[in-house]
Amino acid sequence: MPRTKVTAPGATSAPDAREQWLRLDQQLCFALYSSSLAMTKLYKPLLAPLGLTYPQYLVMLVLWETDGLAVGQLGQRLSLDSGTLTPLLKRLEALGHIERRRARDDERRVDIFLTPTGRKLRRQALDIPGQLACASACDLQELASLTQRLHQLRSQLAAATEAA
Repeated sequence: MPRTKVTAPGATSAPDAREQWLRLDQQLCFALYSSSLAMTKLYKPLLAPLGLTYPQYLVMLVLWETDGLAVGQLGQRLSLDSGTLTPLLKRLEALGHIERRRARDDERRVDIFLTPTGRKLRRQALDIPGQLACASACDLQELASLTQRLHQLRSQLAAATEAA
């Protein structure tokens, strides 16, 4: 005799809707993670002619915007701790793209400056964002909107983390 499921009065026999949210393809975290992996993979051949890794490129992007940042400010901007950032900076310095200098007003602070070589590298990187936009098959307005929404999501998640 086949077994029948007994449900409480008023309960439905439909699967719990929460069960659907446990599917991998329903997870925002996985969509962000796998998209990040795909993006990094796409950057690799674009950055190879510049001799940069993706994390090094991010450091250079910040310095091309604002040269002379303190290591702490740079880490804050990139959401990186000093243990992760320091090896990146040492490698960029060895490549001749940046120079680390102790601040004159506070020897505990190290400021990061672009070298002439690091500034020239910016010119070589000018086409990279366009190549990424083309590869994404999104128009610029769609990419700008998505970027803005992701920044907003990051802020909301950071606020939730701080509140917890």
